Amino acid sequence: MPDTSITPAALAHADDLADFVAASPSSFHAAAEVARRLTDAGFTALDELAAWQVAPGAKQFVVRDGAVLAWVVPSGAGASTPFHIFGAHSDSPAFKLKPKPTTGRLGWLQAGVEIYGGPLLNSWLDRELRLAGRLVLDDGTEALAATGPLLRLPQLAIHLDREANDHLALHKQTQTQPVWGLGEAASADLLAELATSAGVDASRIRGYDIVTADAARGAVFGRDDVFFASGRLDDLASVHAGLVALADAGLDAPHIAMLAVFDHEEVGSATRSGAAGPFLAEVIERIQLALGADREQQLRALAASWCVSSDVGHAVHPNYPEKHDPVVQPLLGAGPILKINANQRYATDAAGAAAWHGWCAAASVTSQEFVSNNAVPCGSTIGPITATRLGIRTVDVGIPILSMHSARELAGTADLHALGRVASAFFAG
Repeated sequence: MPDTSITPAALAHADDLADFVAASPSSFHAAAEVARRLTDAGFTALDELAAWQVAPGAKQFVVRDGAVLAWVVPSGAGASTPFHIFGAHSDSPAFKLKPKPTTGRLGWLQAGVEIYGGPLLNSWLDRELRLAGRLVLDDGTEALAATGPLLRLPQLAIHLDREANDHLALHKQTQTQPVWGLGEAASADLLAELATSAGVDASRIRGYDIVTADAARGAVFGRDDVFFASGRLDDLASVHAGLVALADAGLDAPHIAMLAVFDHEEVGSATRSGAAGPFLAEVIERIQLALGADREQQLRALAASWCVSSDVGHAVHPNYPEKHDPVVQPLLGAGPILKINANQRYATDAAGAAAWHGWCAAASVTSQEFVSNNAVPCGSTIGPITATRLGIRTVDVGIPILSMHSARELAGTADLHALGRVASAFFAG
């Protein structure tokens, strides 16, 4: 059984994570919040359109849409210095605004949305929701928009569906359109609400990427404060852990410490800001070229590099034990997880497992394994994608949670802090 004592440091980490999630209702906000915190920690923002100056001692980052890459170049770095990359993703399952989003019927104002990723649809019912994302204006500039609590998906009363408790299945088109006001759609403008939140003129909006987010703040609860519940723990918990670790990274490591936060993992990663796109490869190459590397030195550096792909995994569920492996059963509070799959849905192999356990030992953190029940399909992560694109040795890890892809997920308070400590050990050695 895990040690259920929660340290002040773990509580402080959870409280900071709650702040981070609240500031990150969309992938674009998450990237902006990562950038803000890195700037406060002394990092310098780079522009992809400008020439880069990267030298030993540099602490820098670059943002591409809803993704961000950040790095610390050690004092002794040279042309063949390898990378230690902590990878995560900024997006979460949600609903995304369609074109012509101001809809309604029968005197209700509604939002036209489509499903992004694979959310647990029923978990979004009867919650106050925000809208958040980016607006692209007529001059090509972008503005971040985020409303307060604005929408709700009201559930049909039990009196009108006596079998609701036997089986609830939502029609993905007709029963997932949230309400946001009263009146006629012809006299309302949902985009104007977003424009007001961004401080721009609605008539200037030429495009938008807007998603829903649970409006409730993350919270510690349970006996001895062992639980932490929040929206978007998949995968902002990993983004936050890597961010905190990189902000504290020193300049004496034998490798370049890098945080890689990708967008669109929940829909396959095949975008310019996703793990299957060129972003990471391009930035690594630009860093290496700035350090004077030729092609052979670039390949030597990649061969000596590591990527820790961090994403959430399933904790054993006390009400559904048959869905889990009968022996390997991760529990909240028992430490971060090493994710293993024989068919390489996760990139972990024996060498990766050994390296992971070494970083955990250096951080004085206990780890546990995750493997799927053979009869239950296994998801995947950015890990195999990164390993395939770059040939970097990769290990898949994360924290165990319940209610994955719910509007509000459940983690262990101690595990959140422990993951950050292992990330620090990974960056250090």
